[in-house]
Amino acid sequence: MLLEQDAPPLPAEEADPAFRADVLKGFADTRRRAIPARWFYDKTGSELFEEITQLPEYYPTRVETALLARHSSEVAEIAGPGRAVVEFGSGSSIKTPHLLRAVNPAAYVPIDISGDFLRESAAALAADFPGVKVEPVEADFMHPIDLPMSVGELPKLGFFPGSTIGNMIARTSVDLLRAMRESLGVGSLLLIGMDRVKDPAILVRAYDDAAGVTARFNLNLLHRINRELGGTIPVEAFRHRAIWNDLYARVEMHLEATCDVTFGIEGASFSMRRGETIHTENSHKYGQRDARLLLRAGGWTPLREWTDADNMFALILAGAHPLRTAP
Repeated sequence: MLLEQDAPPLPAEEADPAFRADVLKGFADTRRRAIPARWFYDKTGSELFEEITQLPEYYPTRVETALLARHSSEVAEIAGPGRAVVEFGSGSSIKTPHLLRAVNPAAYVPIDISGDFLRESAAALAADFPGVKVEPVEADFMHPIDLPMSVGELPKLGFFPGSTIGNMIARTSVDLLRAMRESLGVGSLLLIGMDRVKDPAILVRAYDDAAGVTARFNLNLLHRINRELGGTIPVEAFRHRAIWNDLYARVEMHLEATCDVTFGIEGASFSMRRGETIHTENSHKYGQRDARLLLRAGGWTPLREWTDADNMFALILAGAHPLRTAP
C-alpha cells in the first residue's frame, strides 16, 4: 500500500479548498490551534481507522456491533420493510449488514467524504445484497444532502453508528441532527450510536492504543497537509496525545510539538514552541439524559434505546415527528 507520506505532492489546484481553509485557519489561531476531525479521512486515514476498530482497546465497535446483531430485528419491527437506509459517514460499512439483513430495505445510500473508500465498500455491499439498490453519495454530511432521486419517495431510516456524533461540540451536533432531519424528511427514523461516560482510564486507552495505530492515524493528518497543501511540517517533531477532559465529558486528541518548530503551508509560515498542540479531535461521551436531550434539540424524538449489560454504549432509535412549539 502506498502511504500518503510516500505519495508525490498534489498540484495546488487539486487540493480541497475547504481543507485548505480549515488548515490555514486552524494553524493561524495561536490561542487554540485546531483542525476539524473530518479531515482525518483521506484513503490512508480511513484505512487506519478501520484498523483502530479492530484493536483490543477500542471497545465501541465490538459493543455496538453486538447490539446491532441483537436488536436490529426490533428496529425492523418499528421501521417496517421497504425503507431506504441512509448511512452517514459509512466508512467500510462493516456494521451495516446486520441492519440491512433485518430491515429488508429497498435501497441503501452510504454517504462519506472519502470517495475511494466509499466506492470500494459500496461495491462490496452491493455484491452481498444483490436485491438492494446501492446508491453511494460522496459528500460532507455536516450539511443537508440531496439524496438520489431514485430514493426520493421512499420512507427513510438514517443510520449514524460509531458515536461519530461525539466528534462535535454540542452546538455543531445539534446543527448536524437538524441537517439529517432536513435530508431525511418528516416521518423518517434515525438509528444512532452514542458512547457512554465511563472510567476515564478505559476511555483514554481506547484512543491511545499500545500498538500505536491511533498515533499513526492522528499523525497522518500532518502527512496529508504536506502532500495536499505543499506543507513542510516535520512530522517526526510531533507526538500523539489523548487526554480525558472531565469538564466537557470528552476524550481529546492532540498533536504536540516535541521541540520548537517552524514550517510552511502554501506559502504561509507558522511556528510552534515545544509543548504546544494542535487539537485534532473530540470524542464526547453521554449520559442517558444527555443523549435524549441532544436528540430532541436536533428535532428527533427518542423512541427506543438499547445498551449492553455494562452500559458501555447505546443504540437509540428516534423519529422525525412534526415539530411542535408548545406541549
